[in-house]
Amino acid sequence: MKAAVTLLALALLASASLASAEPGNRTLPPTIAIIIDDMGHDLAEGERLAMMDQPLTLAFLPYRRHTDTLARLAHRENKEIMLHAPMANTRNFGLGPGGLTPDMDEQSMATTLRRALQSIPHVRGVNNHMGSLLTQQLQPMDWIMKELFRYPVYFVDSRTIASTVAGDVAEAYRIPTLARDVFLDHEQTEEFIDRQFKLLIKRARENGSAIGIGHPHKVTVDYLEKHLPELDRQGIAIATVSGLWAMRNGNREMFAEGEKQAIRPALAQKK
Repeated sequence: MKAAVTLLALALLASASLASAEPGNRTLPPTIAIIIDDMGHDLAEGERLAMMDQPLTLAFLPYRRHTDTLARLAHRENKEIMLHAPMANTRNFGLGPGGLTPDMDEQSMATTLRRALQSIPHVRGVNNHMGSLLTQQLQPMDWIMKELFRYPVYFVDSRTIASTVAGDVAEAYRIPTLARDVFLDHEQTEEFIDRQFKLLIKRARENGSAIGIGHPHKVTVDYLEKHLPELDRQGIAIATVSGLWAMRNGNREMFAEGEKQAIRPALAQKK
């Protein structure tokens, strides 16, 4: 009888332990991830972002003047590094080197994307720079995700247009996928950024977590320097994108060891 009681007690303890480890466990604080896009142009603001104490995720445009230097500094400072992949937009804004456009065939698109990945040191993920045109198109997105599937990278749909299919195609390829919830600074005033930052926190409180995207504008960096240290007091956690993904997925690893092909740094050609 005593042995049976002991076994029952052990079973109950194990059950309680499993319940506390479930992804939806309410003891986890609301968590935000902040991605800073368009990294690589501005050395001064890029250095300020890299040196912040909080675990930001920095998305670098390929082949820009300060991309390599800042990505290496940011990695040393425990920031997460992404490729900010330039994609065609509905307003015909120029993409610069590494751009992905609808007139490319599959091989050109795959080669351009692969070289861009190779040009970003310590890259862990990809999101789209602009892309309001390309992310609506199934065939190019299929080619892009087919290439990304080869590597240990996640994909964040920046959602620059409501009719994007990028996230859906990434999920179909079983690529770890997330989506932007809030743009922080498409109006570059402290008042606007403050409203958007509070909206980001509100979304995290409602849903458990949320992703915000900002840019290396001085007003944005000033705001983050001032307000990120206050998150602890508000009961809000901040994580990298991969950390937030793990939180949403039972703290499991994105990729098994040896599952994906390593991205080998190269002196990539601009295309």
